[in-house]
Amino acid sequence: MKKINLAISGCMGRMGQQLIKSSKKNQNFKLVALTENRLINKRFSGIKPELNSEKIFKKTDVIIDFTVPNCTLEILKIASKLKKKVVIGTTGFSRKQENQIKKYSSKIPILKAGNMSLGVNLLMYLTEITSKSLGDKYLSKIFEIHHKYKKDYPSGTALMLGKGIADGKNKNLYNLIGKKFLNKKSFPYGKKINFNSIRRGNIIGEHEVKFSSGKEIITLNHEAFDRALYSDGALTASVWLMKKRPGLYSMRDLLDFS
Repeated sequence: MKKINLAISGCMGRMGQQLIKSSKKNQNFKLVALTENRLINKRFSGIKPELNSEKIFKKTDVIIDFTVPNCTLEILKIASKLKKKVVIGTTGFSRKQENQIKKYSSKIPILKAGNMSLGVNLLMYLTEITSKSLGDKYLSKIFEIHHKYKKDYPSGTALMLGKGIADGKNKNLYNLIGKKFLNKKSFPYGKKINFNSIRRGNIIGEHEVKFSSGKEIITLNHEAFDRALYSDGALTASVWLMKKRPGLYSMRDLLDFS
């Protein structure tokens, strides 16, 4: 099998660094480009990070993006012109930015996921099934913990789980988002989905969904111990995306949950 020429954008971040390590161990890939939002006088795997540009991405087959929303849109603009495939692991997009991503997907294959883990995507599926089964008699809330350097909250994964609840009720997530708490020891249920985000230490990721009727509580949760979990998922997504037509895909499409 011909190796896939890979570019990693956001190479100085935690996920970028993990992707460099994981791609070196994966025989499906040849790492050909690294990009950042600033010039860096340092090499990783013999490659010097550059700014996003047509010249840098021209020799790639797929770009894995773990940056910030504005940078992601810059990458998509270049990728759509060059007809390159993009895996997006960036989170924190506004509704307007989500719509822009959808427009770019009419030109190139894009796989976007707030979390690349098999376990988390299974949790999202189970959350949707539970929400559908329980109906409106149960209130729900979502709790998540990440390392102290993570800026956005709720996390992309927490919003994915919120979408699972919304999809189970056949409703739009944006109409169901309730209060967004940060670093609270406890937080209430509400008529909408309330979120509580904790930022501390070097925690990789913990997520918990609770459904309450007032008489019982049902809890679904996931805990990650190794960041390689996400980089391996992103690389698997890249291989899968190579055979796809333009469109906006998710890890659920890859995993083929019915």
